[in-house]
Amino acid sequence: MNPELDKLQSYPFQKLDSLLADATPNPKLTPITLYIGEPKHPTPEFIKRALIDSLAGMAIYPATAGSEALRMAIATWAGQRYHVTLDPATQIIPVTGSREALFSFAQAVIDPREPDPVVVCPNPFYQIYEGASLLGRATPYFLNSLPQNRYAANLDDLPQSVWKRTQLIYVCSPGNPTGAVMSLAEWKALFELSDKYGFIIASDECYSEIYFDEGKPPLGALDAARQLGRDGFPRLVMFSSLSKRSNVPGMRSGFVAGDAAILKQYLLYRTYHGCAMSGPVQVASANAWGDEAHVVENRRLYREKFETALSILKPVCDVTWPDAAFYLWLPTAIADTEFARRLYIEKNVTVLPGSFLARNSSGVNPGNNRIRVALVSTVEECAESARRIAEFIIN
Repeated sequence: MNPELDKLQSYPFQKLDSLLADATPNPKLTPITLYIGEPKHPTPEFIKRALIDSLAGMAIYPATAGSEALRMAIATWAGQRYHVTLDPATQIIPVTGSREALFSFAQAVIDPREPDPVVVCPNPFYQIYEGASLLGRATPYFLNSLPQNRYAANLDDLPQSVWKRTQLIYVCSPGNPTGAVMSLAEWKALFELSDKYGFIIASDECYSEIYFDEGKPPLGALDAARQLGRDGFPRLVMFSSLSKRSNVPGMRSGFVAGDAAILKQYLLYRTYHGCAMSGPVQVASANAWGDEAHVVENRRLYREKFETALSILKPVCDVTWPDAAFYLWLPTAIADTEFARRLYIEKNVTVLPGSFLARNSSGVNPGNNRIRVALVSTVEECAESARRIAEFIIN
C-alpha cells in the first residue's frame, strides 16, 4: 500500500461521529443537522427534465474533454459572470464535481523529483487539499485565516525558504468556513509571488454563487487576473461547481478553467484517470449553466435564512454576515468540541467543531473555539436551530 495513506487524518465528519458516539440527544426535540454543507433546496425541474430526456446518451462513452455544447455553455456563463473570454477548446475542462478535480489536480502538477515539494493551503480548509498534497508526495504548509485580519491569509507568514519549494497553492474564495472573499489587492500579491517563485494557483470557487447583494457578486480569480492584465491566466486555474449554485450535488458536475498549457497536461492525466462526465449529466449541466433565474431564487432563500438566523443570534454572540457562502463561523466561549457535544445532547442540533477543519500552524489552530453552522436546511429549521443555539449560549 502507498505509505502516504498513513498520513491522512480522519475526515471531519468521522471525527464528529466519534465525538458524539456515546451522546444521547434530547428526545423532546426534533433533530436538526447543520454540520455538512450539502444543499437541501429542491433541484430545479428543468434540470431534472434535461437529465431524463437525454438518458439515451448513457449508451455512448463520453469524451473526457466534455461536449462542445457544455464547454460553450460554461464559456458563455464565465464571460457573463467574470467578464473573461475563455477558449472552450483549450481553457475549459468539465469535471465530475470540483472535489475530485481539486484532488486529482495536485497529482498531475506536483513534481516529486524536486526536493521536498510544498503545497500551501488555507487554514481552516477543505481537507481535500491536505490529502491531495500528501498523496502527491508534497508537504502541506498552512496559512492561517484569522478574524483580526478579516480572514485574509497573511502571505508573509511563510518564509522565503518555503515559497521557493512551493509548487501549488490552494485558495478558497469565498472561503470555507469563513465565507471571506479575496480582494483584488490580495490577488495581486498572490500573483506576484507566483511570478517570483513559479508555483501554480488552484482557486476553489464552489461557493461563488451564494452571495447576498445581487449587485456585488464575489470577485473571482479569472476576473482578478483580467483586471490586472494577466492575459492567458499564467499558472492560474479555477474550479467551479453546480452543486451549490444549482442544488445538484448528486450530479457531480463542475469545471476547471484557466491556463491552457496547464489544462492540456491535466486533460492528458484525466484521460487515464477515467473520470469523464456522463452524457446525460453533460446535457443537464449545459442547461443549468445557461439559466440564472433559479440561481437568483436560490440566493433569495439563503438571504432569508441568514437574516432570520442572525437576528436571533446577534444579541447573544459575536456573529456577522459572511461575505458569501452558506456558513456561519460562530465563536464559542468554551472549547468548540465541548460546545458541539453539549449542543447535540441538550438541543439536538448537530454542528461541526471548528478545530476539526484546521491544523495547528504557527502555534495556532484557527478553528479552536469556533463552530461551523451550515444554513442549508429550510428557513423554519434554520430559525429553530438559531433559537436553540441562542438558548444554549444564554444558559
